[in-house]
Amino acid sequence: MSTDMDAERQLRNGKCYPQTIEIDPKSARFPLCIVWTPLPVLSWLIPFIGHIGICREDGVILDFAGPNFVCVDSFAFGAVTRYLQIDAKLCRAISLASSRSGEQQNFDGSEVEIFTWNDALRNSTMEFQHRSYNLLTCNCHSFVANNLNRLGFGGGRWNVVSLAVLILFKGRWVDTGAAVKSLLPFLIVFPLGLALGGWTFLECWGMIVILLVGWFLFGSYCFKGLIQL
Repeated sequence: MSTDMDAERQLRNGKCYPQTIEIDPKSARFPLCIVWTPLPVLSWLIPFIGHIGICREDGVILDFAGPNFVCVDSFAFGAVTRYLQIDAKLCRAISLASSRSGEQQNFDGSEVEIFTWNDALRNSTMEFQHRSYNLLTCNCHSFVANNLNRLGFGGGRWNVVSLAVLILFKGRWVDTGAAVKSLLPFLIVFPLGLALGGWTFLECWGMIVILLVGWFLFGSYCFKGLIQL
C-alpha cells in the first residue's frame, strides 16, 4: 500500500523513478534486481545455466516457475546466489512517463500504460499467468526478458541469450558462500565424470552444451518466434 502511495506521489511530482532501497539477501529482498540461482543437476553439469527472476521495487522476487504460474516472494529453486541491480533511469518506459502521459508503444506494437517499474512487472506477470511453461521455448528467462522489454531497459530487444550473457558477466555474487554453492557441484561432478568416463564423458558433455547453446542462439536470432518472450 505504501509503495503504491509513494509511486502516486512521484507521479504528481513528475518523477517516476523508484526510490532506492537497500539490498537485503537475508530477507531475500533485491529491489530493482535480476536474480539468479543454480538449478539442481543441470547446473552441476553446465554452471552458467540457472533459474532467473526479477524483483519489484520493494525487493520481492517474481519468477516464472511453471505453467500459468508466477512465484511471488518464493524463489522456486532456493536462495538467490547472484544478482544484478538495474538503474531505473536506463529504462525508457519509465523515463517516457516523466514527460508524457505514460502511454507508449510496446515492442509487440500494443499500447500499454507504464508509469513505474512495478507497472511493467505487473503487466508481464498477468501475461505469463496464462502462458504454458517449456524449458526450451518459454521459460524463466523469457519472463525476465519480457519485463526488461516492457521497461525499455537499455533500449529493449532483450532475449534469453542476451539476458543470460548479461547476468553471467555483470551479475554479482551475494557472498562467497553463494559462489561456492553455485560452482562447487560442477567442480566435483565434472572431474568425477572425466575420471570415470574419460573422453566419452567429455564428448557427451560437449554435445549437450553445443545443442543447448545452439538451440537458444538459433531460436533467438534466426527464428525469433521459436522462443517466446
